[in-house]
Amino acid sequence: MWRRSYLSAVGAVGIGAVGGCLGGPAGGSDRSELTVETVVEGLTHPWGLAVDDADESLLVTERDTGRLLRVDPADGTTTEIGGVPAVDTAGQGGLLDVTWGPNQEWIYLTYAVANEAGETTTRLGRGRLAGGGGESDEGDGDRLTAFEQLYTAEPFVDDNGHYGSRVGFDTDGYLYMTVGDRQFKNFGPDHVAQDRTNDLGTTLRLRPDGSIPDDNPFVDDAEARDAIYSYGHRNAQGLDRHPETGEIWESEFGESDGDEINVIERGGNYGWPVADEGCTYGTGQPIGVSHDDREDVIAPVFGWPCGEDGPAPSGMTFYDGDAFPEWQGDLFVGGLVTQRVVHLVVDGDDVREAEPLLADRQQRIRDVTVGLDGALYVAVDAGDAPILRLLPAA
Repeated sequence: MWRRSYLSAVGAVGIGAVGGCLGGPAGGSDRSELTVETVVEGLTHPWGLAVDDADESLLVTERDTGRLLRVDPADGTTTEIGGVPAVDTAGQGGLLDVTWGPNQEWIYLTYAVANEAGETTTRLGRGRLAGGGGESDEGDGDRLTAFEQLYTAEPFVDDNGHYGSRVGFDTDGYLYMTVGDRQFKNFGPDHVAQDRTNDLGTTLRLRPDGSIPDDNPFVDDAEARDAIYSYGHRNAQGLDRHPETGEIWESEFGESDGDEINVIERGGNYGWPVADEGCTYGTGQPIGVSHDDREDVIAPVFGWPCGEDGPAPSGMTFYDGDAFPEWQGDLFVGGLVTQRVVHLVVDGDDVREAEPLLADRQQRIRDVTVGLDGALYVAVDAGDAPILRLLPAA
């Protein structure tokens, strides 16, 4: 089941200054010319992007500052949204993902929190946007009202990495949230990601109010957390719904390479760390066995095995806009280590890699999303970072 294929494309990949054009592949075979614009700059480690259908504005989280911003893509003005919960910003923690819930009635946030002992975990919460958009404009200014904590991953851990923390919804309105493995290094069957009595290294499935669906796969298992939908994950920072099939797809960091693109199945074990295609940092030694050597795990639909220079895949989006019809159904994934937007052509369960976008800019890509204008919006991960907009060349 493990596959890595590369699809060559017509056209050289290159980009000049902001507002220049990029010549690269479209749909994996044709050539498209792109204009790259800076929507806003000067952000501090933006982490999550979400589009407001009411006014086409972008919601942007800043990891280190804990700020939630509303950005007007027309003129680049930003407005800070109040009412955001306090977050723990040590290490990889902070204010992480943001998404709109069904019918854009609620804004959902994931974020790192600490207990009195200084241990940390990933938390999910939601609030209503008052003022400046959304269904709950109450004239109270730009702030989240009625904010409530919905789910706190267990247990708290004395570490500040691998929070996971992407969140999204399926076509039935159920919420999916990734939780990382919190950097535990005991690579064997006793690893936390193989232990369903905790939430670490999992995809959780919840109702929009944070309650647990009765049909979750392990609700009748006394040795498993009821919210778990899939497990055996390392640190998933990408999540999106396939626009045609409705499947939930996920991108996941490997250790040294071993990066993965997964289709999430009910009750599935994705192998980490007993089955993996990566290797350990420094030594290059295999971690576990290949997915193909175990029948009880689910292999990625695409990946970068040890030695293949994986991108460290972060936020991702399926393209479903109108600006680039040749990209319909393609998957775009932020590459942190390779500093580019990974372009994957998806044809059923066949996934092929096309030429990346923004490969010349040497910028870590944290998240991507599709705007109502059909543009691809890209969040760069840096202390002085822009949000970029990719459109067809004029």
